[in-house]
Amino acid sequence: MTDYTLYRGDALTRLTELPSGTVDCVICDPPYNSGGRTTQERTGRSAREKYTTAGSKKVLPDFPGENKDQRSYGFWLSQLLAEAYRASVDGATACVFTDWRQLPTTTDALQAGGWLWRGIVPWHKPAARPQKGRFTQNSEFVVWGSKGAMDGDLNPVYLKGLLEGSQPSGRGRQHITQKPVGMMRDLVKICPPGGTILDFTAGSGSTGVAALLEGRSFVGIEMTDHYADIAEQRLAETKQALAAQAPAPAQ
Repeated sequence: MTDYTLYRGDALTRLTELPSGTVDCVICDPPYNSGGRTTQERTGRSAREKYTTAGSKKVLPDFPGENKDQRSYGFWLSQLLAEAYRASVDGATACVFTDWRQLPTTTDALQAGGWLWRGIVPWHKPAARPQKGRFTQNSEFVVWGSKGAMDGDLNPVYLKGLLEGSQPSGRGRQHITQKPVGMMRDLVKICPPGGTILDFTAGSGSTGVAALLEGRSFVGIEMTDHYADIAEQRLAETKQALAAQAPAPAQ
Protein backbone atom coordinates (compact mmCIF):
# COMPACT_ATOMS: atom_id res chain seq x y z
CA MET A 1 0.00 0.00 0.00
CA THR A 2 1.52 3.31 -1.06
CA ASP A 3 1.53 6.17 1.44
CA TYR A 4 3.06 9.58 2.03
CA THR A 5 4.96 11.52 4.68
CA LEU A 6 5.29 15.30 4.59
CA TYR A 7 7.93 17.03 6.70
CA ARG A 8 8.02 20.75 7.43
CA GLY A 9 11.16 22.83 7.77
CA ASP A 10 14.45 23.56 6.07
CA ALA A 11 15.21 21.00 3.37
CA LEU A 12 18.86 20.43 4.26
CA THR A 13 18.11 20.00 7.96
CA ARG A 14 15.26 17.56 7.38
CA LEU A 15 17.17 15.59 4.74
CA THR A 16 19.86 14.74 7.28
CA GLU A 17 17.16 13.04 9.36
CA LEU A 18 16.18 10.58 6.61
CA PRO A 19 17.65 7.06 6.88
CA SER A 20 20.26 6.10 4.30
CA GLY A 21 19.24 3.89 1.40
CA THR A 22 15.47 4.34 1.71
CA VAL A 23 14.57 6.40 -1.40
CA ASP A 24 14.15 5.01 -4.91
CA CYS A 25 13.83 8.28 -6.79
CA VAL A 26 14.41 11.99 -6.15
CA ILE A 27 12.22 14.47 -8.03
CA CYS A 28 12.54 18.12 -7.06
CA ASP A 29 11.72 21.59 -8.32
CA PRO A 30 14.05 23.86 -6.32
CA PRO A 31 13.71 27.67 -6.50
CA TYR A 32 15.54 28.53 -9.73
CA ASN A 33 16.99 31.80 -8.42
CA SER A 34 16.65 33.03 -11.98
CA GLY A 35 14.00 35.11 -13.72
CA GLY A 36 15.84 38.23 -14.82
CA ARG A 37 18.32 39.61 -17.33
CA THR A 38 20.67 41.10 -14.74
CA THR A 39 22.04 40.05 -11.36
CA GLN A 40 19.93 42.75 -9.68
CA GLU A 41 16.75 41.45 -11.33
CA ARG A 42 17.54 37.88 -10.26
CA THR A 43 18.54 38.60 -6.67
CA GLY A 44 16.54 41.75 -5.89
CA ARG A 45 13.00 40.54 -6.59
CA SER A 46 10.75 38.03 -4.84
CA ALA A 47 9.41 34.88 -6.46
CA ARG A 48 5.99 36.52 -6.83
CA GLU A 49 7.52 39.52 -8.61
CA LYS A 50 9.48 37.26 -10.95
CA TYR A 51 6.94 34.60 -11.87
CA THR A 52 3.45 36.07 -11.66
CA THR A 53 1.77 38.60 -13.95
CA ALA A 54 1.63 42.12 -12.56
CA GLY A 55 -1.91 43.14 -11.64
CA SER A 56 -3.17 39.57 -11.48
CA LYS A 57 -6.43 39.23 -9.52
CA LYS A 58 -5.24 36.05 -7.83
CA VAL A 59 -2.54 36.70 -5.25
CA LEU A 60 -0.37 33.66 -4.55
CA PRO A 61 1.74 33.64 -1.37
CA ASP A 62 5.48 34.11 -1.83
CA PHE A 63 8.13 31.56 -0.92
CA PRO A 64 11.71 32.03 0.34
CA GLY A 65 15.01 30.97 -1.19
CA GLU A 66 14.69 32.83 -4.49
CA ASN A 67 17.47 35.41 -4.12
CA LYS A 68 20.77 33.54 -4.30
CA ASP A 69 23.41 34.44 -6.85
CA GLN A 70 24.53 31.72 -9.23
CA ARG A 71 27.53 30.49 -7.24
CA SER A 72 25.70 30.23 -3.92
CA TYR A 73 22.75 28.57 -5.68
CA GLY A 74 25.03 25.91 -7.10
CA PHE A 75 26.65 25.29 -3.70
CA TRP A 76 23.27 25.10 -1.94
CA LEU A 77 21.80 22.69 -4.49
CA SER A 78 24.92 20.50 -4.40
CA GLN A 79 24.52 20.05 -0.64
CA LEU A 80 20.87 19.07 -1.00
CA LEU A 81 21.56 16.60 -3.78
CA ALA A 82 24.43 15.06 -1.81
CA GLU A 83 22.11 14.39 1.14
CA ALA A 84 19.45 13.03 -1.21
CA TYR A 85 22.13 10.77 -2.72
CA ARG A 86 22.93 9.38 0.73
CA ALA A 87 19.25 8.72 1.42
CA SER A 88 18.82 6.86 -1.89
CA VAL A 89 19.31 3.20 -2.78
CA ASP A 90 21.95 2.12 -5.29
CA GLY A 91 20.57 2.59 -8.79
CA ALA A 92 18.12 5.32 -7.71
CA THR A 93 17.36 8.17 -10.08
CA ALA A 94 17.26 11.93 -9.57
CA CYS A 95 15.28 14.44 -11.65
CA VAL A 96 15.84 18.17 -11.03
CA PHE A 97 13.82 20.93 -12.71
CA THR A 98 15.63 24.00 -13.98
CA ASP A 99 15.39 26.77 -16.56
CA TRP A 100 17.79 27.79 -19.32
CA ARG A 101 19.70 30.26 -17.17
CA GLN A 102 20.48 27.75 -14.42
CA LEU A 103 20.88 24.69 -16.64
CA PRO A 104 24.72 24.62 -16.50
CA THR A 105 24.72 25.22 -12.73
CA THR A 106 22.15 22.47 -12.18
CA THR A 107 24.13 19.90 -14.18
CA ASP A 108 27.20 20.78 -12.11
CA ALA A 109 25.27 20.51 -8.83
CA LEU A 110 23.86 17.09 -9.76
CA GLN A 111 27.34 15.72 -10.36
CA ALA A 112 28.84 17.47 -7.33
CA GLY A 113 26.16 15.73 -5.25
CA GLY A 114 27.49 12.36 -6.41
CA TRP A 115 24.97 11.52 -9.12
CA LEU A 116 25.91 10.17 -12.53
CA TRP A 117 24.50 12.67 -15.02
CA ARG A 118 22.47 10.85 -17.68
CA GLY A 119 20.77 13.56 -19.68
CA ILE A 120 18.28 16.41 -19.99
CA VAL A 121 14.55 16.06 -20.62
CA PRO A 122 12.85 19.18 -22.05
CA TRP A 123 9.50 20.22 -20.60
CA HIS A 124 7.36 21.89 -23.28
CA LYS A 125 4.59 24.25 -22.10
CA PRO A 126 2.01 24.64 -24.91
CA ALA A 127 0.23 27.61 -23.30
CA ALA A 128 3.32 29.84 -23.10
CA ARG A 129 2.81 33.38 -24.39
CA PRO A 130 4.49 34.21 -27.75
CA GLN A 131 6.80 37.23 -27.94
CA LYS A 132 7.00 39.37 -31.08
CA GLY A 133 10.33 39.09 -32.85
CA ARG A 134 11.63 36.44 -30.44
CA PHE A 135 11.61 32.71 -29.86
CA THR A 136 8.83 31.71 -27.49
CA GLN A 137 10.18 30.75 -24.08
CA ASN A 138 7.99 27.69 -23.70
CA SER A 139 10.49 25.18 -22.36
CA GLU A 140 12.08 24.32 -19.06
CA PHE A 141 14.23 21.29 -18.37
CA VAL A 142 14.69 18.26 -16.15
CA VAL A 143 18.31 17.33 -15.47
CA TRP A 144 18.43 13.66 -14.54
CA GLY A 145 20.93 11.11 -13.34
CA SER A 146 21.38 7.98 -11.27
CA LYS A 147 23.19 6.67 -8.23
CA GLY A 148 25.57 4.46 -10.14
CA ALA A 149 24.41 1.79 -12.55
CA MET A 150 20.73 1.30 -13.35
CA ASP A 151 18.99 -2.06 -13.71
CA GLY A 152 16.32 -1.69 -16.39
CA ASP A 153 14.69 -4.97 -15.34
CA LEU A 154 13.58 -3.33 -12.07
CA ASN A 155 11.46 -0.83 -14.01
CA PRO A 156 10.92 -2.07 -17.59
CA VAL A 157 9.31 1.06 -19.03
CA TYR A 158 10.12 3.08 -22.14
CA LEU A 159 9.69 6.74 -21.26
CA LYS A 160 9.50 9.59 -23.74
CA GLY A 161 12.38 12.07 -23.83
CA LEU A 162 9.97 15.02 -23.80
CA LEU A 163 7.52 16.15 -21.13
CA GLU A 164 4.50 18.26 -22.07
CA GLY A 165 1.93 20.19 -20.08
CA SER A 166 1.06 23.76 -19.17
CA GLN A 167 1.09 25.27 -15.70
CA PRO A 168 -2.33 25.15 -13.99
CA SER A 169 -4.36 28.34 -14.18
CA GLY A 170 -7.35 29.87 -12.42
CA ARG A 171 -8.57 27.99 -9.36
CA GLY A 172 -6.28 25.10 -10.16
CA ARG A 173 -3.16 27.19 -9.62
CA GLN A 174 -2.24 27.09 -5.95
CA HIS A 175 1.51 27.74 -6.14
CA ILE A 176 3.57 30.30 -8.05
CA THR A 177 5.63 27.64 -9.82
CA GLN A 178 3.13 24.76 -9.70
CA LYS A 179 3.70 21.83 -12.07
CA PRO A 180 0.80 20.08 -13.89
CA VAL A 181 -0.10 16.74 -12.32
CA GLY A 182 -0.60 15.07 -15.70
CA MET A 183 2.96 15.87 -16.73
CA MET A 184 4.27 14.85 -13.33
CA ARG A 185 2.52 11.48 -13.65
CA ASP A 186 4.65 10.82 -16.72
CA LEU A 187 7.81 11.86 -14.88
CA VAL A 188 7.30 9.77 -11.74
CA LYS A 189 7.26 6.60 -13.84
CA ILE A 190 11.07 6.71 -13.79
CA CYS A 191 10.64 5.34 -10.25
CA PRO A 192 9.95 1.57 -10.05
CA PRO A 193 6.33 0.67 -9.15
CA GLY A 194 5.84 0.60 -5.39
CA GLY A 195 9.02 2.61 -4.86
CA THR A 196 9.45 5.76 -2.77
CA ILE A 197 9.86 9.21 -4.33
CA LEU A 198 11.51 12.07 -2.42
CA ASP A 199 10.80 15.75 -3.15
CA PHE A 200 12.73 18.02 -0.77
CA THR A 201 11.09 21.19 -2.19
CA ALA A 202 7.54 19.86 -2.21
CA GLY A 203 5.65 23.13 -2.69
CA SER A 204 1.93 22.47 -3.08
CA GLY A 205 2.48 18.70 -3.43
CA SER A 206 2.10 18.01 -7.16
CA THR A 207 4.96 15.48 -7.18
CA GLY A 208 3.38 13.65 -4.26
CA VAL A 209 -0.08 13.59 -5.83
CA ALA A 210 1.38 12.19 -9.06
CA ALA A 211 3.40 9.62 -7.11
CA LEU A 212 0.35 8.31 -5.26
CA LEU A 213 -1.74 8.20 -8.44
CA GLU A 214 0.98 6.12 -10.12
CA GLY A 215 1.36 3.63 -7.27
CA ARG A 216 4.46 5.09 -5.63
CA SER A 217 4.99 6.24 -2.06
CA PHE A 218 6.06 9.80 -1.33
CA VAL A 219 8.30 11.66 1.10
CA GLY A 220 8.11 15.44 0.88
CA ILE A 221 9.78 18.38 2.63
CA GLU A 222 8.35 21.90 2.50
CA MET A 223 9.52 25.01 4.37
CA THR A 224 6.56 27.36 3.83
CA ASP A 225 3.64 26.52 6.12
CA HIS A 226 1.03 27.88 3.70
CA TYR A 227 2.14 25.58 0.91
CA ALA A 228 2.73 22.66 3.27
CA ASP A 229 -0.91 22.99 4.34
CA ILE A 230 -2.02 22.85 0.70
CA ALA A 231 0.23 19.87 -0.01
CA GLU A 232 -1.07 18.03 3.05
CA GLN A 233 -4.67 18.57 1.93
CA ARG A 234 -4.01 17.48 -1.65
CA LEU A 235 -2.13 14.38 -0.57
CA ALA A 236 -4.82 13.39 1.92
CA GLU A 237 -7.57 13.87 -0.65
CA THR A 238 -5.67 11.81 -3.21
CA LYS A 239 -5.05 9.00 -0.75
CA GLN A 240 -8.72 9.02 0.26
CA ALA A 241 -9.87 8.93 -3.37
CA LEU A 242 -7.57 6.02 -4.17
CA ALA A 243 -8.81 4.12 -1.11
CA ALA A 244 -12.41 4.61 -2.25
CA GLN A 245 -11.54 3.13 -5.65
CA ALA A 246 -9.76 0.10 -4.25
CA PRO A 247 -11.67 -3.21 -4.49
CA ALA A 248 -13.19 -4.48 -1.29
CA PRO A 249 -11.24 -7.31 0.38
CA ALA A 250 -12.52 -10.84 -0.25
CA GLN A 251 -14.83 -12.20 2.42
